[in-house]
Amino acid sequence: MPTIQFLDPADPTAAPQSRSFTTGSRLADVAEAVRADTNGSCQPIAALLAGKLVGLDSLVPEEGEPTVELLQAGDPRALPVMRHSAAHVMARAVLRLFEDVELAFGPTVGDGFYYDMRAKRPITEEDLPVIEAEMRKIIAEDEAFERVEVERDRAVEIVRDLNQPLKVEHIETGLAEHPTLSFYRQGEFVDLCRGPHIPSPGCIGGFKLTSLAGAYWKGDANNAQLQRLYGTAWFTQEDLDRHLEALEEARKRDHRVLGKQLDLFTISPLVGSGLVLWMPKGATLRSVLEGFVREELTARGYEPVYTPHIGKVDLYKISGHYPYYADSQFKPIEMHEDEQYLLKPMNCPHHTMIYKARPRSYRELPLRLAEFGTVYRYEQSGELGGMTRVRGFTQDDAHIFCTPEQVEQEVAGCIDFTLKVLESLAFDSYRVRLGFRDKASDKYVGPPERWDEAEAAIEKVAREMNLPGCEPEPGEAAFYGPKIDFVINDSLGREWQLGTVQLDYNLPSAERFDLEYIGADNARHKPVMIHRAPLGSMERFIGVLIEHFAGAFPLWLAPEQVRVIPVSAKSEAYARTVEAAFQAAGLRTGLDLDAEKLGAKIRNAQLELVPMMVVCGPRDEAAGTVSLRDRLDGDLGAMSLEEAVARLKDENARRAVRHKPKPLGLGGTKQAAAADDY
Repeated sequence: MPTIQFLDPADPTAAPQSRSFTTGSRLADVAEAVRADTNGSCQPIAALLAGKLVGLDSLVPEEGEPTVELLQAGDPRALPVMRHSAAHVMARAVLRLFEDVELAFGPTVGDGFYYDMRAKRPITEEDLPVIEAEMRKIIAEDEAFERVEVERDRAVEIVRDLNQPLKVEHIETGLAEHPTLSFYRQGEFVDLCRGPHIPSPGCIGGFKLTSLAGAYWKGDANNAQLQRLYGTAWFTQEDLDRHLEALEEARKRDHRVLGKQLDLFTISPLVGSGLVLWMPKGATLRSVLEGFVREELTARGYEPVYTPHIGKVDLYKISGHYPYYADSQFKPIEMHEDEQYLLKPMNCPHHTMIYKARPRSYRELPLRLAEFGTVYRYEQSGELGGMTRVRGFTQDDAHIFCTPEQVEQEVAGCIDFTLKVLESLAFDSYRVRLGFRDKASDKYVGPPERWDEAEAAIEKVAREMNLPGCEPEPGEAAFYGPKIDFVINDSLGREWQLGTVQLDYNLPSAERFDLEYIGADNARHKPVMIHRAPLGSMERFIGVLIEHFAGAFPLWLAPEQVRVIPVSAKSEAYARTVEAAFQAAGLRTGLDLDAEKLGAKIRNAQLELVPMMVVCGPRDEAAGTVSLRDRLDGDLGAMSLEEAVARLKDENARRAVRHKPKPLGLGGTKQAAAADDY
């Protein structure tokens, strides 16, 4: 008789309770027993079974004593299950309202869900409120989600009878190895789905359909074009309202909008999608950030290198990037004599050739090679997004070649470097993800013992440095080695993976680039390679940075740090003297000589998000003073020109962030992952 250990929903920290169930029992039976024990106060809608998010229709395991944690409505860990059910409710509403609708997939994503479909009459934005109204009717009916499992051949018959050709094709091709398949029925609606789902939709508190987008069947541009209906769902209307308010704030902070308003960057259709053109102000911002990183590189013993934008395909075959990532690379360039070249997808193979250009001694190690190297990836057009998803981007890349004994110290140094960058840019909330290999996958190169050694090393360093998170995530490693990813929360509560440190025992191996150094014993040894990029992609990082600060950068980072504003034309000559004084101190200074009134000039500087304004008039000229005005703090009062210059020069040199972005919260709650449709 199977035994379940379940946690008290009212006190998950209490010792687990044990209860035996008959073979064939479901977690719904466990939930019913707990309801009885709690006089109905516990109303579970999903569960964590041995840490995996499941529905209450899941079977109790026949062996072992797994722990079950029952999740009630309102528990953020149950949100993915509820949202998946909301996707089915949406699909059911669409089928009720539109003729000849073909369904594709309907998974959860981020803080919401979507469903890809194709209707005889395409759905429009004007249809969304009508679909929402029908969804409310379905939720009010509160009919149960019922799981049905059938043999594969019977599944094909069912989807044919439902007139769902996309599902037929998917069963016959993508699910060819599944002997049985599951459906979920809710009233007249039946859908191929592996779940999980909530028992019924009554706990969907607040929801909204947010947008329409184009999509392709199975993400392939050669397949049928579909429509993607996006939505979000929450347990309460209040949670939904907060989320929608944060979304509105996110729209205001959209780096594509602010980038245009602040004249930072542009993307030209004639140049090409996903290729960023940096405007002077954006280039200044990028240059300042690069200067900060270069300064740190020099202080930490890195040596600069440059590599070309293309390389022979043979180079990337040796590294493994080709063909492992062939689908995300531009097609090879055919040259004479059957030579093929690639737009550079990675910098690391080039850096290995710099290392290998001459014999190396252990006395040279660690050798730290750094480059702001531009690389190219062929992203699908539907996946491009401003600067955060592009086809050409520059990495603050570096590769460290060291002895095995130096690995832990060098990894720790890379982590320290990344933490300093995050601190200087007010990214105070972050977690560390340890990307390990999936032992069941064949995509990882090198013998298991190398992987075991590398994974143990990075986990040890991360834990010794007390980094937040540090939980290994199988399947998140690079194909050549495990990695430490820094996942930051921006001021909107969204997670972004930015900096990374990767430990690589495989590219230097005899099977790959066969790198060597002569040790103290005069014998040949294999170096270890560390890949690290504190910022990652300059384009992506700055796109995130724009939204994090809402374009209002701290003084040290702002393209225009100071704007000198004369009270009237009478003070223009003195204003030029003031401008020159700030410029001589190394501050990026603008001068407003427009014929507008003082209030309008200050308002313009505020709208252009200039951190500091310097107002000067006839009295200031006579006294050798200026009035400082902070964009956020307002008037800071009059002071001598020398004092004002020294004050801002010091703040700039310290790279101070006096006004840190306030967390606004865009649903940054960490949620358990839910399964989705087949």
